[in-house]
Amino acid sequence: MIETVIFDMDGVIIDSEPIHQELQDQLFRLHNISLDPEEYQTYIGRSSKNMWQELIKKFSLSTTLEEILKQDRDLYHQRLKCEPDLAPIPGVYQLIKSLHSEQINLTLASSSTMESILLVLELFQLTHFFNHKVSGADLKFSKPNPEIFKVAASLTNSVSSRCLVIEDSHHGVTAAKRANMKCIGFQNPNSGNQDLTSADLIIHDFRQLTYLGIMELGTK
Repeated sequence: MIETVIFDMDGVIIDSEPIHQELQDQLFRLHNISLDPEEYQTYIGRSSKNMWQELIKKFSLSTTLEEILKQDRDLYHQRLKCEPDLAPIPGVYQLIKSLHSEQINLTLASSSTMESILLVLELFQLTHFFNHKVSGADLKFSKPNPEIFKVAASLTNSVSSRCLVIEDSHHGVTAAKRANMKCIGFQNPNSGNQDLTSADLIIHDFRQLTYLGIMELGTK
């Protein structure tokens, strides 16, 4: 039986990857970084801290990690606050509301900073649905390491077999399965060509999902 559902945020609740890519392209140009699309996709689902640590070393950047993370975060938050048509991914608000009404423990586990998590939840009026929020930026390991999902489960006192994760990235799905949890992969076309084949179920539209369907998946 599923008692806890853990949502990723970027690419699952907010279709943020096109925004992230546009803003990071600005930073890449500013710092003379050149990445091909295939290499950029390897960073989807990982924390910005993890990505910039690698890029600073690879391109011998003169900036510090703290400086570039602040640039990245400030650009993103400014964009979210002035985006007129910003809305949750279709169907996800209704799914979250339905699961909450059935008294399912809801936790958000995202590689984004806690500041970004709280901003998105506030903008979408989702804050009150989630009992716990976990930021991968505060943890030692990034996805595909399962640490973030193990922390999420511990906050709700749930064993892994009673947890289900909803993810849109290969790294996220891999982390969920390494945590021994059920996983639904959301094939978001804006998240790139993500390999979600290790997920227990792959969907293309959140309107395909129901409370009963999630409960049934937990019995398999």
